[in-house]
Amino acid sequence: METEIEKLKQLRADREKMKQRQETTLVTKEKEKQGGNDATATVCPECGGKQLVHDYERAELVCQHCGLVLDDDFIDRGPEWRAFDHDQRMKRSRVGAPMTFTIHDKGLSTMIDWRNRDSYGRAISSKNRAQLYRLRKWQRRIRVSNATERNLAFALSELDRMASALGLPRNVRETAAVVYRDAVDKNLIRGRSIEGVAAAALYAACRQCNVPRTLDEIAEVSRVSRKEIGRTYRFISRELGLKLLPTSPGDYVPRFCSGLGLKGEVQSRAMEILKQAGERELTSGRGPTGVAAAAIYISSILSGERRTQREVADVAGVTEVTIRNRYKELAEQLDIEIIL
Repeated sequence: METEIEKLKQLRADREKMKQRQETTLVTKEKEKQGGNDATATVCPECGGKQLVHDYERAELVCQHCGLVLDDDFIDRGPEWRAFDHDQRMKRSRVGAPMTFTIHDKGLSTMIDWRNRDSYGRAISSKNRAQLYRLRKWQRRIRVSNATERNLAFALSELDRMASALGLPRNVRETAAVVYRDAVDKNLIRGRSIEGVAAAALYAACRQCNVPRTLDEIAEVSRVSRKEIGRTYRFISRELGLKLLPTSPGDYVPRFCSGLGLKGEVQSRAMEILKQAGERELTSGRGPTGVAAAAIYISSILSGERRTQREVADVAGVTEVTIRNRYKELAEQLDIEIIL
């Protein structure tokens, strides 16, 4: 009898949960009808998780943590055709490139092609080439017509150069461009170098997108000092109200392990060491890169894929002394026996 009552309670709870999910889906669709889109959903209403995945094959927006389907009918904004090479893509495409914040005019202006051919591929007559040359020259001048646009054009090209040197993904570049544009709109550039603000915006974007890079790494590819980047970053983050959490050692482990050519087992063990260290507050007050490097060094020894302190230090951008001090602290406090 008690078992049946429990089953009924469980069934009632499952129905209530399903009802809540249906209501959530209806609310999401209603918001879309009123002008919203699937990009506005950033937090799962079921568990509060922020890792939402767009499954474009099934047209679903799914929470990666609890599996809740927030939306099951969002719009695919990609092309309806397929192309297998560049020429085929160019022939089938009926529109220009998508809007992007990494270009000063957001990529909405047109360009007069440097090849002297018309839309059918026929050569332009010599009589019209001089006129086309003049039009091309004036068109380039019109694209950057005032001081603000010249500022943006230079800063965004500098952002793209630094991001390429660091191998950063597209979303980080877009975020950095938005941060820099916000700084320009609030007149935060006055009295500061364009390169310094651009480097600070890139550093802020890396932290926002969970692709951490240290100030030293940003300074290596920029044309300003580490001190200026840090000072400018603190200024713009305060003025723009950027709420950025401090980076943790675990954020650096995948990149460092990849740079050292270590297997997934080493990475998993390093993350476990960092988890235990965090529970005992051994990471507070210490540089995250140094702690991450020490955890990887210990993990590589325990997993039989030993790397020297010099190799780990070169990849992590810290000194051997830092790794030596941190790994001794971790080994002693976590009772890890290391045989050198």
